[in-house]
Amino acid sequence: MHVAIYLPLVIPLLAAVTARPLADRLPPAIATWVLTVSALALALASSAVLGLLALSALIRLPVVDAVGHLSRSAIAQGDAVSVPVAIVAGALLVAALTAAGKAGWRRLRAIARAHRHASGLPGAGEVVVTEDADADAYTVPGWPCRIVITQGMLRALSVGEQGVLLAHERTHARNSHYLFTAVARLAAAANPLLRPSATEVGYVIERWADERAAAEAGDRALAARAIAHAALASAAAPPDREATVTALGLIAQESGKPGPVPRRVAALLAPPPGLSLLFLAAAIALVAVSGASALEAARNLHQLIELAQGQSA
Repeated sequence: MHVAIYLPLVIPLLAAVTARPLADRLPPAIATWVLTVSALALALASSAVLGLLALSALIRLPVVDAVGHLSRSAIAQGDAVSVPVAIVAGALLVAALTAAGKAGWRRLRAIARAHRHASGLPGAGEVVVTEDADADAYTVPGWPCRIVITQGMLRALSVGEQGVLLAHERTHARNSHYLFTAVARLAAAANPLLRPSATEVGYVIERWADERAAAEAGDRALAARAIAHAALASAAAPPDREATVTALGLIAQESGKPGPVPRRVAALLAPPPGLSLLFLAAAIALVAVSGASALEAARNLHQLIELAQGQSA
């Protein structure tokens, strides 16, 4: 196989380097789609290449040659990778599939718990206000999503800031943002090199909601103040709950660490980002090269197998 087969294993490194600049230079909604789809495509391409590398060693085994009616001389003369490389690739593929399977199962369980939580909330409306004194607000994934806001959070914000909070959470709910984070984290589980991309997906969905809330309020400075004040209120009294998307992205539920609030506030105090065709083209090019390399490797291996079968006949 040509050296190009290894490109899908290297390109995620470039994706990791470009993830943050892309998140900062594209409109958040577009950045969310680009980063999520890119992470998924790159994870699939790298896993496919690992499988092809492992398969190229399997077809060199005598028992496989006999069962598949392959010419051992044709296989030996073909452009197959070495057995040690193929063994390492097979082990990495098993690890990737195992990690992705575990991550997918945990995510499905979390979403199912959130759905049960949403179904058990009082009332039938989209927004639920609780009497909890702790400052908190979050969107609960479900069918449909529901928004929970505590009295503590409402007391911590002005009327205008409350409107920003509600618009932010409605953006999460109505665009099913939890699905983007689920896909990105699944891709990162399959290929750890994509973890920076998954981190930026979490950031840009918050920016998406920030920008939408600022547009509805007609005041970017007000939206920035709402984020800062909600962050301070949430940090003063961190709640104990199982929601998967938090108010304004201020708390990362899985890690328990504060979100990138200063970065988001600074983005709101600056003009809205325009569409950078250069970064968009770069992201598309990375995915296209990775996919084309995987397809070319698959085509070469298929041709080798066909040749070996023809010479064996």
